Amino acid sequence: MAAPYRTIRGIVEHEIEIRRSRFVCALAPAATEEAAREFVAERRRLYADATHNCSAYVVGESVRRADDDGEPGGTAGTPMLEMLTRRGFADVAAVVTRYFGGVLLGAGGLARAYGGAVGETLDRAEVVEMVPAAVVTVSVGHAQAGRLESDLRASPYALRGVDYGARVAFEVAVAEDRLPVFEEWIAAVTAGRAVTTLGGTVHLAR
Repeated sequence: MAAPYRTIRGIVEHEIEIRRSRFVCALAPAATEEAAREFVAERRRLYADATHNCSAYVVGESVRRADDDGEPGGTAGTPMLEMLTRRGFADVAAVVTRYFGGVLLGAGGLARAYGGAVGETLDRAEVVEMVPAAVVTVSVGHAQAGRLESDLRASPYALRGVDYGARVAFEVAVAEDRLPVFEEWIAAVTAGRAVTTLGGTVHLAR
């Protein structure tokens, strides 16, 4: 069963300074690995003069990547990734740009700095709670389709698409904990004439 997770609404940036080194963290929503890679590449272009541009991203339930970009292995990308996953975030890319200030921080200091930069930036982000939802196909006759489409668009349920065939099929995403209420509502607004079929699982913002 799919689990809920957290993501962010938009790009957010925050800078910290530790022993004269500057750490500039930027976070971006990334629904695909391609989007995450593009964001990392964009930040590296923007801060090409920096000492390091370390990155981490989590996309979906299975894609987790981290890059130390020249810092000692495991001291940058890994603590950044751990901060994202420990706090339940996914579909997020993080880049921390470092301008070296002349003082060595050591492995522990680096890990705290990179992880802490991500944590402080997450604190400033607009967080979106994502919950698992079932994709439900609601099928009705053409005579009822116009009214049902109007009702669905005015409802709190996410209408994903409409297919006009022998019958009209509406694809709706419904949070799993609202399925019983949704089925009762559909039965009421269609006078019991709709046929509902459960499909796959997606996530919805709550």
